[in-house]
Amino acid sequence: MNSKNARPFPANAGPRRPDRAAGRPAGSFASGRWRLLVLWLVFLVVPFAAPNNYLVSLASLLLINVILIASLNLLMGYGGQISLGHAGFFGLGAYVSGILSARFGIAGWIGLPAAMLATGLAALVIGVPVLRLRGLYLSMATLGWNAILVVLFNRLVDLTGGPNGLLGVAPFSIGGFRLDTDLREFPLVWLMSLLVTVAILHLLHSRPGRALRAVATNELGAEALGIDSARVKLLFFVMSAGMAGIAGSLYVHINQYASPETFGVANSILLVVMVALGGSGTYWGPVLGAIIYTAVPQLLLDYEDAELLLFGAGMLVVLVVFPRGLAGLPSALRNRHARGYGRPA
Repeated sequence: MNSKNARPFPANAGPRRPDRAAGRPAGSFASGRWRLLVLWLVFLVVPFAAPNNYLVSLASLLLINVILIASLNLLMGYGGQISLGHAGFFGLGAYVSGILSARFGIAGWIGLPAAMLATGLAALVIGVPVLRLRGLYLSMATLGWNAILVVLFNRLVDLTGGPNGLLGVAPFSIGGFRLDTDLREFPLVWLMSLLVTVAILHLLHSRPGRALRAVATNELGAEALGIDSARVKLLFFVMSAGMAGIAGSLYVHINQYASPETFGVANSILLVVMVALGGSGTYWGPVLGAIIYTAVPQLLLDYEDAELLLFGAGMLVVLVVFPRGLAGLPSALRNRHARGYGRPA
């Protein structure tokens, strides 16, 4: 089929109704939105229910990780493109916003969209050649991109602070009111995470979202329907990176510091693991993955060497017993229960 005549999102792109069996977002759009709002209202109670500020700070980190893992799930779970460079985009967003603040005195409200645009532009530049690759080759190319970014974070000492990290990043402020405490910064993170997850929900139920699932399911079939698969994959690669940039900006202004170690290749691999553990290609999987990604390192502070071991063992158990991840656990248990009742006495 001539790609010049293909439209990125034809009217019949992808399935009209999400496929429950394949782990697609089930239920109507309205019910999904209401469940999302209810969950975020529960998160909003955290500052009032938490016994100390440390737990409030962990809740803020959790919501940042939700943005990070949900953006990777959009690319990996729904688009079928495994990227091992997502922590690099996270770091690029953090350093762009942090450098604007620490070196040039530019407010975080400008740094945040700048981080999103910078990571999106970087994804566009590398995505054009990289997304021609598939499978292992795509993973290795994005892994190399992440490694290049980490080297730059370490070597551009005048801008990034090098291995010692970027210091002097100012927190967000509204007028003269600085969001420099755990309680003050939480509402901002809560709101941004809600906006990003709502945007993803809308996107998955839109024509581009259906086109993405069609390309992931059968690229040749999608091309036959008139979908320009290259444009679809590039669009979602750019959007996924832009969301990671938002998470990076929030992270650096809340911590007022950034270190190259936070954005290394190992963290990119862990993010892929969290997508799989939570439930790749499920809407609620990133929330579960973010809970694990945030809580487990805190629980294993005294056993740092065992962290990767436990993550790996947990991934093997979950993916062998429940291939759709933790988000697919209820349906898997219902199916096993139904099969048990269906057996002859």
